[in-house]
Amino acid sequence: MEDKNLGVETLSEAVLNRLGYMLDNLECGWKQLAKAVAEQPQFCYSDKELTDCSLKVLSPHGSPGRYLLALLADRGCTLAFLLQCLKKIEHREAVGFLTTNVMGQIDITLQPQNQRAPEGSPVVLSCRAVGPVELTYQWFKGKDEVPGGNGPELVLNPVSAAQRGPYICRISSGDKYVFSNWAHVRLVRSGGSSAGSSSYFPSSASGLYILQQPRPQVLMEGDTLYLECAVQANPPPQFQWYLNKQPMANCTRSMLKIPCITTADRGVYSCKVYNLYHEAWSDQVQVNIGPGSFSDVSWEALKVGGSDASPRQMGDCCATDKVALLIGNMNYLHHRQLRAPMADVHELTNLLRQLDFRVVSLLDLNWQEMHSAVTEFLLLLDRGVYGLLYFAGHGYENYGNSFMVPIDAPASYTFKHCLWVQDVLQRMQERQTGLNVFLLDMCRKRNPNDESIPQPGPLRVTANIVFGYATCVDAEAFEVNKDDLSNGIFMSFLKKRLMEPEKVTVILDKVAEDMGRCEITRGRQALELRSNLSERRALTDSIQAPACQVTASTRNLQWAIAHVIPESRCLQFECGVKVQLGFAAEFSNIMIIYTRILETPKDIVACSAQLSDFTEGPEVDLKHSNQESLREAGSLLLSMDDLLPLEQPRLFTRISALQRLKKELSFTVCLHYKYTNLDEELLEEQRVSVGKPLVSKLNLHEPRLTHTSSSDLQMSSIMESSSFSESFRDNLPDLSPSSFGSASTSWSYYQGPMESPTFSSLKNEPEETICPEFLESEDPPSIKSLPSASSQELPFKFSNLPNSL
Repeated sequence: MEDKNLGVETLSEAVLNRLGYMLDNLECGWKQLAKAVAEQPQFCYSDKELTDCSLKVLSPHGSPGRYLLALLADRGCTLAFLLQCLKKIEHREAVGFLTTNVMGQIDITLQPQNQRAPEGSPVVLSCRAVGPVELTYQWFKGKDEVPGGNGPELVLNPVSAAQRGPYICRISSGDKYVFSNWAHVRLVRSGGSSAGSSSYFPSSASGLYILQQPRPQVLMEGDTLYLECAVQANPPPQFQWYLNKQPMANCTRSMLKIPCITTADRGVYSCKVYNLYHEAWSDQVQVNIGPGSFSDVSWEALKVGGSDASPRQMGDCCATDKVALLIGNMNYLHHRQLRAPMADVHELTNLLRQLDFRVVSLLDLNWQEMHSAVTEFLLLLDRGVYGLLYFAGHGYENYGNSFMVPIDAPASYTFKHCLWVQDVLQRMQERQTGLNVFLLDMCRKRNPNDESIPQPGPLRVTANIVFGYATCVDAEAFEVNKDDLSNGIFMSFLKKRLMEPEKVTVILDKVAEDMGRCEITRGRQALELRSNLSERRALTDSIQAPACQVTASTRNLQWAIAHVIPESRCLQFECGVKVQLGFAAEFSNIMIIYTRILETPKDIVACSAQLSDFTEGPEVDLKHSNQESLREAGSLLLSMDDLLPLEQPRLFTRISALQRLKKELSFTVCLHYKYTNLDEELLEEQRVSVGKPLVSKLNLHEPRLTHTSSSDLQMSSIMESSSFSESFRDNLPDLSPSSFGSASTSWSYYQGPMESPTFSSLKNEPEETICPEFLESEDPPSIKSLPSASSQELPFKFSNLPNSL
């Protein structure tokens, strides 16, 4: 046996792993233990160390509890102090394991209770303990040993006047022993009770009576189920809960608690209560998961039960979180260039963020980046989460299968070069999401080069899928051109309806009706809606935090790591000039860097700070770098007011394709300046490194594990399937709300060594038809990043949107 004065480091690896497993829970686990040990200054851990603990849940075999024990061992924590803290947080399982299997300490788990009984009836006193393997019990009445009282239960049958009095139990192992609390046995008159008695068994001291029955429940996925069966019993009762008449493992307490319930938890619950002499069953109660799934019986049961909380009605749905992945492919290497996706993705991003979505917006992705981006997106999904996938770009549909085309697809591409929508849907369903919405703004013409018919795996019957196609089968989608920015027809109508508090399918129905009333689209493009959504789920539904806060916190970290921008900094040059470096996110892989002169010595008449010599990987157009306006720098969506007041001069540089950054982003700040009495321009340089900003930490250029089953996409696989945590630990403590990119996010493209044939040779594109008509529409809603004007006020041109083959 280990001695209590020894340190935690003396425990075996098996014991530490077992204790760590016991501490990996929310209610009474490693976080509560960390607070308890913090009473001693040497065991106060920093936020970074606690974050490292939390991140262990991302590793397939990681354990936050085990990591905390390692930290305690490193700082010399003793077994006695660990046991004291475990008792303080009331972690009985860990206390019992530590005392029984490690320290040899005897710990009483069940104390004997005072008893009142009529003379001649049976009385049972119970005392149980954990400790070394060999435990012996001895009961005492006062100071005298009770003959035959050498077990955990003392039975007095029948009880007589000579047996009334105080009783105590001694539990021992070798030379170690402990005493229980005193328990008094008192006699009452037969058929009644003494003054102040609250016995439920007036004619017999032995009995079992259910005081509170469990009640029916109607809950949402992600909620916590509570059922209680309160009992008065003598001897003390034991419990066993049943679901659909089958015993539930480890459900042996009066209170049943199931966090993060799913539809698999619906059914009929009951509880068996028993002791040495009696057995009773609770009422059978119906538990339904999700509005619209409950039967008439459950409604009536709720009314009879008189529950204060009324059941959720249709329309009262909520999400455990909302996550959206938006992909817009424009700059194709071997196909016609598109104009609409950038504006469409940017506008949809701003709208979804107003609905509390966590949005990841991506522009111009090659095949590898699209697959990696979808894998990262799936890691953000979990039980009850609303997931939305939007794609604008080339696409096609063969035999009911839809495919999204990456920018590096060859001229005669097949499904092997594309992203298969139905496969993404299957993988989303494995995450047990509350709602799956696909908005596909692409053509659905058939691909004559692809005769394959891939077979998707079996889809679950989840009744939560919505497909909104911008056009119908074997038809094209179109875009509207307006100067440097353009919208797709689909987005032109969708953005006017998206914020309405209606069921998703109702919103898309209205969009379809709006498009049908537009003369120019009639007969050319018609929205198609496919859905099996059985509940009134809307994009405007509120977010209700799930009981499983570990996965929710993990999801927050996973999203936040791709939206961190460098903090503003000041550079002091030897000549006395002070330069400010500022950063802003236009998209997730497009960052704006601006320089501004803060201080200039009096003898310097002119100076400017320019950027050059960037790290290899990201794309910087040297012709448009160090410009005096954002528009000249290539940013069409941000305004100057977003960054600095107009009267402050500055130079802007736009960096795109950050997902191709393989090491820290660094560049040179070149200060050009002149003195009053000199004509020659002088130069000073400083090298600056800003780490890996925005999505560069995710390393989307790296291949992910091939998807084979749902287990590949569990939260525990984040460490393997992404490089999300590679540099996370070094940056997370510095996170602040101000360091998150607030603009719409996007990721840019990868240029491969492919030939670029002329458009006339492209076999996978429909023939372009130009129509001189104008799109008539009402004024769109005001979007912060885009001008708000009616389509009649802008020089629209209606043409085929090569969002297709």
